[in-house]
Amino acid sequence: MVVRIPPEERQTNLVVALMATEIGLTKQQILDNVSGYRQRAETGARVDALEKMFERDKDELRALGVPIETIGDPSDPHDLRAARYRIPKAEYDLPADISFSPAELAVLQLAGSVWSAESASADAQAGVRKIRALGIDGDEPIIGFAPRITTRTSGFAPLQKAIEDCRVVKFDYLKPGEQTPRRRTMTPLALLDFEARWHVYGIDLDADGERTFLLSRIVGDVVVTTQTFAPELRDGAGDRALRGLTEVAERNTALLEITPGTEAALRLGRRARQESQGFSVPFVDVHIFADELASYGPEVRVVEPAVLRDAVIERLTAIVARHAAAGAGE
Repeated sequence: MVVRIPPEERQTNLVVALMATEIGLTKQQILDNVSGYRQRAETGARVDALEKMFERDKDELRALGVPIETIGDPSDPHDLRAARYRIPKAEYDLPADISFSPAELAVLQLAGSVWSAESASADAQAGVRKIRALGIDGDEPIIGFAPRITTRTSGFAPLQKAIEDCRVVKFDYLKPGEQTPRRRTMTPLALLDFEARWHVYGIDLDADGERTFLLSRIVGDVVVTTQTFAPELRDGAGDRALRGLTEVAERNTALLEITPGTEAALRLGRRARQESQGFSVPFVDVHIFADELASYGPEVRVVEPAVLRDAVIERLTAIVARHAAAGAGE
């Protein structure tokens, strides 16, 4: 008798497995040990079919905000043949300086009872035991997990449906510094949450190349056309998109002075590196990063680059001007 594991249960088991180890799991370890893939392998499913199933599950979980990391060979980051995958548990841990009152703890315990041990199925817990049996250190047993939820723009749902149905889309896109949006025609291949912002990755048919667009810059509705594309184009798209954004971030680094013990220190500290003068923080888009830094007010000072410092000053000056105008009108 062939045991059929529902996709949502397979994905839950995958999340539990990837959270259970700090060093990550190879694709083969996942296919051999995680319930949902293991049963398919035992009944003779082809390796390439299982790998495509894993890629789809990985892309769908990332689209839900689950931060799956791909750890490649440091000497050759583009070689993913021996890559490991993990979900950094720190992404879900509360900061050490946060405390709760007895009443707040009671509410949290009540909410936690809804998840209880049921949120990790017996198969998922067995998968964690199998992973530990491989000699891979894991965390304490996982009772439940709560993916981060970030705000989705109105374009998210039609883009997700277009990816599932392999449909070309059209939308108006407004780049920073431009006054009017430009029409884009795109083969959407993956949605991903990077630095808490949603991006769509695919092939820009006008530019005839792979591009990544920020959903918050899409103006108006996303139009899903009747034009289709080959499903195989989606294979590995999430990894390519993540790798591209990571490479951009590594090329753009800001030197910041951050006030200890502040919200800025808490949020930026996770992706910052200590320097002699302050902290270096990688970023993808100077305009978006300037928006974030301006929101911290005096908690952050930009040392360099100058273009980022000027952008933050421009935003803070505009905020002061708006408050002054509002005060004058009262």
